[in-house]
Amino acid sequence: MPKNDPFQSEAYRQIQREHLYRTIAFLLEEGIEFAVAAEVEYLQFEPPLPEEVAERMAPLSLFVLSNYTFESSSVDEEVLSFEAGFGPENFGALVTVPLLAIKQVIVGEYPIAINIAEPSPLEAPETAHSMEALLSNPENQKLLKKKK
Repeated sequence: MPKNDPFQSEAYRQIQREHLYRTIAFLLEEGIEFAVAAEVEYLQFEPPLPEEVAERMAPLSLFVLSNYTFESSSVDEEVLSFEAGFGPENFGALVTVPLLAIKQVIVGEYPIAINIAEPSPLEAPETAHSMEALLSNPENQKLLKKKK
């Protein structure tokens, strides 16, 4: 996309952020379980995921919000949060997702919201440290080089 892409402007980001917020708030209020496809580099996990779990996550990962994960979910004008279990040990973590890191909201088999706006750099200051931690492992760097 061009350097001055209107779909990456702050005005469009705000439209998308509000649309995602209102869509997710509606689903939560109506008790409709859903999934989100989100860019992992912008997510925060508390406590941090074990390295063997984190390194297996795809850059764009699908998170299904059902049962306890759905019940623990909340959304505000900036982030979606939920508790989930990861890996074979079902490691529990609170996941915080900046709304613009969500690329799709899916109900059943249908994407009901699609986002092409990228999160602004201000939305990822703390998650940059998680990416640095992942990249500090030489094995992870090899995987990233293979993908390109």
